[in-house]
Amino acid sequence: QVQLVESGGGLVQAGDSLKLTCTTSTRSFSSYAMGWFRQAPGQEREIVAAVGWTSTVTYYADPVKGRFTISRDNAKITVDLQMNSLKPEDTAVYYCAAGRTLSQRASGYEYWGQGTQVTVSS
Repeated sequence: QVQLVESGGGLVQAGDSLKLTCTTSTRSFSSYAMGWFRQAPGQEREIVAAVGWTSTVTYYADPVKGRFTISRDNAKITVDLQMNSLKPEDTAVYYCAAGRTLSQRASGYEYWGQGTQVTVSS
């Protein structure tokens, strides 16, 4: 069982930056691809960014390209999501997920955190 815990969410203004961190207890962290997803009220959960077993392979959803950066530290067993130039439409609950391979689909991930709220005011 892999436990994931997100932190770093909060209320910011448009244009601000925020960094989310996902920590895990698993010793096999380096064998998992990691993803960040988000879900706004009344909407489906969507991929934000994902990273393979190392930081050399990454994926970004079009709405966040050039603004968000995903990175992982296998020594610290954490994965970060640096979010810059935040927009009101980035408001959502952000979830960290772990899976055996990098996927753009939520169904491709086996383990999920509880989520952290990000609210961007205009």
